[in-house]
Amino acid sequence: MKIAKFNGKGEIFYTIQGEGKSLGKPTVFIRSSLCNLHCIWCDTDYTWNWKNTPYPHVFDQTPGYEKYDKKEQIVELSTAQIIEEVEPYACKNLVLTGGEPFLQQKAWVELMAQLRKKDAGYWFEVETNGTLLPSSEFDALIDQYNVSPKLENSNNSMKIREKPEVYAFFRQSPKAWFKFVIAQQADLEEVLALIKKYDLPSHKVYLMPEGTTPEQLKAKQLWLVEQCKQYGFHYTDRLHIHIYGSKRGV
Repeated sequence: MKIAKFNGKGEIFYTIQGEGKSLGKPTVFIRSSLCNLHCIWCDTDYTWNWKNTPYPHVFDQTPGYEKYDKKEQIVELSTAQIIEEVEPYACKNLVLTGGEPFLQQKAWVELMAQLRKKDAGYWFEVETNGTLLPSSEFDALIDQYNVSPKLENSNNSMKIREKPEVYAFFRQSPKAWFKFVIAQQADLEEVLALIKKYDLPSHKVYLMPEGTTPEQLKAKQLWLVEQCKQYGFHYTDRLHIHIYGSKRGV
């Protein structure tokens, strides 16, 4: 499997879930590389923003920032190697993240199946941008889908970010929860339109403020909480940012 490289190893780490339905839960994250979208504000752009690609990023004007060398940002790990990294942690809650994990479903299926053989207590969540359908084998092993559809503010075209058949699948799945990143009123209006268009249940919708610092998140908190109260949504913060800051491996 293609895993994001961090400190010379695969980016596999034990922390707490900072967002969404499982916020606060001790969790082991496995971060795969590669993504089929190119969000302009992405904070894991080292999984896709390769040299000689045309995609813009908010950090483009930051001194010293440059696109990544693909071969230096990916480590190929076998299922056995990933299990060797995961097993020592006293935690059975795993989050498959990225990038976009659905690009490597076959490898994930093999990993989840082998871990379940070792211990039936493993719980698997996957974080996805909601543009790709899971295979039947993948769906059978996953316990929870954390679906984070991208909005116009991501700078992805509607053609690639909004897939009606994928919305329809997750709408009917009891395992799926939806999380939308909100920066301003226009984002909220877009989310309300998507919820109406695809008949998403309000009790399965989370709104999260956009930001990579505690100050940016707090600036939107009160307003966004009031929107959640008005429409019956859940509010989710980015707890890991408040605890650790915007860092990798936590």
